[in-house]
Amino acid sequence: MSTSTLPETTPHPARKAPGDLQSIWLVAEREIGSKLRSKAFVISTAILVIAALASVVWGGFAANNAAGSGIPVAVTSQTQSAVADLEGVEVTVADDDAAATALVEDGTVDAALVSGSSDAAFDYTVVVKDSVPSTLLQMLSETPPVQELEPGAGAANVLRYFIALGFGLVFLIAASTFGGTIAQSVVEEKQTRVVEILISAIPVRTLLAGKVLGNTVLAMAQIVLLAAVAVIGLAVTDQAGVLSTLGAPIAWFAIFFLFGFVLLASLFAAAAAMVSRQEDIGSTTTPITMLIMAPYFLVIFFNDNPVVLTIMSYVPFSAPVGMPLRMYLGDAQWWEPVLSLIVLVAACVAAIGVGSRIYRNSLLRMGARVKLAEALKG
Repeated sequence: MSTSTLPETTPHPARKAPGDLQSIWLVAEREIGSKLRSKAFVISTAILVIAALASVVWGGFAANNAAGSGIPVAVTSQTQSAVADLEGVEVTVADDDAAATALVEDGTVDAALVSGSSDAAFDYTVVVKDSVPSTLLQMLSETPPVQELEPGAGAANVLRYFIALGFGLVFLIAASTFGGTIAQSVVEEKQTRVVEILISAIPVRTLLAGKVLGNTVLAMAQIVLLAAVAVIGLAVTDQAGVLSTLGAPIAWFAIFFLFGFVLLASLFAAAAAMVSRQEDIGSTTTPITMLIMAPYFLVIFFNDNPVVLTIMSYVPFSAPVGMPLRMYLGDAQWWEPVLSLIVLVAACVAAIGVGSRIYRNSLLRMGARVKLAEALKG
């Protein structure tokens, strides 16, 4: 009687589960891919880049046109020789020093060269109303003493306003866009029950870390792209002076934004995990959105207030805007950005801890909104 035996088979080894780092990157890739496939995101980014480039180029051309029209300067018979050989200066000859000063006061000219000086190297003084015409000083062979009739009145100038607006607007758009993306992704996964499948394969903390990492990569890429556009635009329009003073503040803005966004992203994910429907997102994320909007409005209305800017530069939510602006204005000491960054990193670590706890305790709770006290208790 013949017997048959089953062929020997080699058992398949158990498939090794991905490690935490690999799982984090897989989730991050998913977040990045879904965003890049969105036409709305691509179009909005392109519009933002074009608008940034256009504003820089327009500002450069406007400055060049203003410089090319000639600087109105009042002189007397004693000081006329100081500007006799200068190009780009519209000279008005006044009867005496008092008449030249009066032309400055009524806005007819930007500056006046009057006789007499406290510096032995000069026999004239430049009189201005509220701001020093740096282009005129560069035209002169040496920098003369300057007397301001209204000291400090020119601090809140147009350039200061637009630099402040730029930092505030970029922070507002990038943080709100990608923070909102995280919130929508979290609620969508809860609503469709996809999150139950995800956390059966990877830990909850890994899922949160991947979401934060993916959107941080996208946000930083957008910041770097805008910074590159600004640098190229300033270089093309020959705004070397502005470029040299903006270099360090832009670099620090990117560093501050990195940690500031991680802080906000953790809070956005935690807030979104407390609800189960897309229409309820605003009920938990509105306070975070207000924190993002606050620096934007503060720099618009208080960009000439050193006290407000100093406070902003040490508050974690506004430091990415306040500290780079103070550095551009020359109001910050060398150690202040380092101290402000330490405060921001500490706040970031604390926010990650609180956010991950709320996220973990709320993620699988469906139905009604989870109260904050319950989410923190677990």
